[in-house]
Amino acid sequence: MSSTRQFLDKLHPHFVKGAKLEKLYPVYEMVDTFLYSPSDVTSGATHVRDAIDLKRVMTYVWIAALPCMFMALLNTGYQANLAMETLGLQEVPGWRGWIVNLFGHNPYNPLSDIVHGAMFFFPVYIVTLVAGGIWEVLFAVVRKHEVNEGFFVSSILFALTLPPSTPLWMVALGISFGVVIGKEVFGGTGKNFLNPALTGRAFLYFAYPAAMSGDAVWTAVDGFAGATALGHAAIGGVTAVREAGISWWATFIGFEQGSMGETSTLACLLGAAFLIYTRIANWRIMVGVLVGMIATATLFNVLGSNTDAMYAMPWYWHLTLGGFAFGTVYMATDPVSAAHTNAGRWAFGALVGFMTVLIRVVNPAFPEGIMLAILFSNIFAPLIDYVVIKINIAKRVKRYA
Repeated sequence: MSSTRQFLDKLHPHFVKGAKLEKLYPVYEMVDTFLYSPSDVTSGATHVRDAIDLKRVMTYVWIAALPCMFMALLNTGYQANLAMETLGLQEVPGWRGWIVNLFGHNPYNPLSDIVHGAMFFFPVYIVTLVAGGIWEVLFAVVRKHEVNEGFFVSSILFALTLPPSTPLWMVALGISFGVVIGKEVFGGTGKNFLNPALTGRAFLYFAYPAAMSGDAVWTAVDGFAGATALGHAAIGGVTAVREAGISWWATFIGFEQGSMGETSTLACLLGAAFLIYTRIANWRIMVGVLVGMIATATLFNVLGSNTDAMYAMPWYWHLTLGGFAFGTVYMATDPVSAAHTNAGRWAFGALVGFMTVLIRVVNPAFPEGIMLAILFSNIFAPLIDYVVIKINIAKRVKRYA
């Protein structure tokens, strides 16, 4: 019996006659085990045991995203303060200014940058948690199962993929689409074939492209426009990026325009090291994405083009530009929507890397690529596993025939 159930049973005699407290039991028990394990666990030798359960997996992924969250605060505030200095603005308007103006707007003061960035990131994150959490609880009540920690990870990853200027109502709409259409309609956590966070992000991109792309959405200051490094590259390749004053090291550390949590390759590598060490994410997928990207970028370098400067972009620039590192570490390694066989993981990762560079180089209308590449590969993941299994079966039949 859960602790919540025991607590309610103790309160039951104090309720007026006719009050059916039993009706509340399912709702309370659904959230009773959220983020911690219940006392009524199984015992005996017939059960397979492992220290890693769903709660710990999701908690570890959230911890791995902390470096990206820190850079989301620091870089979002830095870009905003730098834009204010460029425009000669002295105060932040609206409710955010009540706190931001107390710490000043010096772009070279880390505390000022973090506070300014927090005023944009945390409202987005809170709205994501509330809106998505309501859908999670609603579906849990209808299906009479516990609320699990799957949304705990989807919420932070979704928030980190958004531009800082995203309207909060749009945030709620996007995560609602990701949770309901990307996961719950297929049965919930563990049954979705698309990454829920990416599904919500892709919905916003195609439904509201003006708010998700362009030069005016990446800096949290009204009236300021600045293209991302990948946006410069789409126009003039690496030369255009350098002419804009953006170095490779700046893109590696993460001080550039872009979605709040996707700009820092360094932060993503720290998260990758933690996920691989704890064996939460499969390293084969990450390496597969990297190999696919390097091979495809090198192929385009060899082919060359007189009209498209992206053909000449080296692989190490693809690595740090846009959300490539973030997608490789946190999105492509989704244990549900990615391939499940070891050989399939190599193929799945290579497909993501190949499609990312292909979209970036060949498609002039969409310079990013990693989001669509992962969603495309999610669709083919079951087929990849099916082929791997059929090949293994054929080999065994031939070996023991």
